Amino acid sequence: MGSYNLAADNAAKRLNVKVEGTMSEKDAGGFIEQYNQIVSTFDPTEYEIVLDCTTLNVSTSDVLPMLEQCYILYKQSGFHKVVFTIAKNPVLKMQLGRVARSTKLENYEIIEL
Repeated sequence: MGSYNLAADNAAKRLNVKVEGTMSEKDAGGFIEQYNQIVSTFDPTEYEIVLDCTTLNVSTSDVLPMLEQCYILYKQSGFHKVVFTIAKNPVLKMQLGRVARSTKLENYEIIEL
């Protein structure tokens, strides 16, 4: 079961996102809906998005298209930087990097804690 939490920090000009567990297509759909609501309240080109993925599981192949859609959203929104923080997990790091490359998301960074 996956969960997520999004919170804009207007003072720091940051959108903080926490994603946990194993995301389903339903989870991803709800995430995208909430994401669009929050991002409509500020100018994302002035913000960075920081995604806490430290307790996120590697996505299954059926959910990868939804993950790609999220990356495309981050790119289209125009965030000046996209930061993924992960625990030491080479498979997750590889998956996040591969999706970033396939969606041509260039301004991303993966930080291992």
